[in-house]
Amino acid sequence: MTEAGAHTKSSQAKGGFYASRLAQPGAVLAPMAGYSDAPLRQLAAEQGALWTVSEMISARGLVLGGDTENLTLGRPFEGESNRVVQLFGAEPEILARAVQKAEAWFSPAAIDLNMGCPVPKIRGKGGACLLQTPDVAFELITAMKAATTLDVSAKIRLGWDTDRSVEVAQGLAAAGVNLITVHGRTSQQRYTGEADWDAIARVAAAVDVPVVGSGDIKSAQTARERLRLGVASVMIGRGAVGNPWLFRALASGLDTYPSAQERARTALRHAELQTRFYDDQTGRLTLRPLRKVLPQYLPDHPELRDDLVQVVTVEDVRRVLAPLLPGVTTTHEHARYAGTRP
Repeated sequence: MTEAGAHTKSSQAKGGFYASRLAQPGAVLAPMAGYSDAPLRQLAAEQGALWTVSEMISARGLVLGGDTENLTLGRPFEGESNRVVQLFGAEPEILARAVQKAEAWFSPAAIDLNMGCPVPKIRGKGGACLLQTPDVAFELITAMKAATTLDVSAKIRLGWDTDRSVEVAQGLAAAGVNLITVHGRTSQQRYTGEADWDAIARVAAAVDVPVVGSGDIKSAQTARERLRLGVASVMIGRGAVGNPWLFRALASGLDTYPSAQERARTALRHAELQTRFYDDQTGRLTLRPLRKVLPQYLPDHPELRDDLVQVVTVEDVRRVLAPLLPGVTTTHEHARYAGTRP
């Protein structure tokens, strides 16, 4: 299918949110446990992501557990828009109630069902296990659709251990799903090997709802090549960590890689957003997850890595990045020169 054909197909999406977003060029930020929290979503959105997807949230946790509207997995950044909340679960009634709670608490633009997470600890509770019992997944989509007027989508893998993606996607479409995202690996593959984009293309050709392709997209050039396979858009996960400018490139057509100074400034801002969102002025709890992210903003400056993976506060980040940020004064330097006159 041509890119023009894919665009026509995307405009036929059932419902409103996905159709309106797919009418524009760009790409989607994938749900990634431990990564796609509010600060990263904010940075991706600012660079032109069509929409972003939250880390997956347990439907049972929302309905039967101690989760509240303050749950950081679902809580939006102030003013955040075009954000999809992803749920996982395996019980229709629980998923339906979770959809209603998520809508009331988190004001998402759409709801996504996780059918692709291969992590063993959620086995039997949803995720990729649903690929072994697709009829259950179809019931879940039907129940979720009945509980909301928002668009409902599903993110799948090719199958549990063999490719059943066309069969599963056709069943999801028949159940009323508004969009399907396909990651081009089986659950057993986890993240090894290469994503099978030919299989994703077969799914896109087999259903009348938009299909978003996912897997191994780390450059704008690769994303554009994948779009020619007939998918409505592409979803970017690990390739966007430390590189939100991928979304800008795909939204604007301009592939200019930012200078080290701009990347350092964004890395510092990521740390500032992290502290602000989690409301921890010490940074001792909130910046630890960023230690694996910050070096990825500056792969061409390996000399900074050892210090970046040990930061505790925003001030630490500012100090480490100071050589790349002319004009930025650290608190230590400010105190050192305070009271002196030129």
